[in-house]
Amino acid sequence: MRALVQRVTRAHVDIDGETVSSIDKGFVILLGVGHDDGEEQADKLWAKISKMRIFEDENGKTNIGLADVGGDVLVVSQFTLYADCKRGNRPSFTNAGAPDEANRLYEYFVGLVREDVEHVGTGSFGADMKVELVNDGPFTIWLDTDTL
Repeated sequence: MRALVQRVTRAHVDIDGETVSSIDKGFVILLGVGHDDGEEQADKLWAKISKMRIFEDENGKTNIGLADVGGDVLVVSQFTLYADCKRGNRPSFTNAGAPDEANRLYEYFVGLVREDVEHVGTGSFGADMKVELVNDGPFTIWLDTDTL
């Protein structure tokens, strides 16, 4: 499972010109599910993200976590995180999970987030989405459960 985590001041997802989710200060998590992933990887990934201390404390040091700032989370499915660009110029996505299982694990991951975070927004799995965000810092972190 892969995640691109961005610390944001605000973000929203639009589908067909309509805003379906929005958050204030917190994380945007672009989530990719691989074909070998399961609930264990989702548990491991959320455990890592939920404890990351990447918000600034009173001294300007990145030393406090999402819960400490009462942050929101926006989770967006992103199978393109499994793009393989080794050959040619057109990415292959054969390492991405099958849609039904990937959607199930995406929903499972969102459920984990909702257990810990009061305000959680989502995109719509498989939809053509427009994601707009203000990256704070900018601060962006790449996580892969194969290397955690």
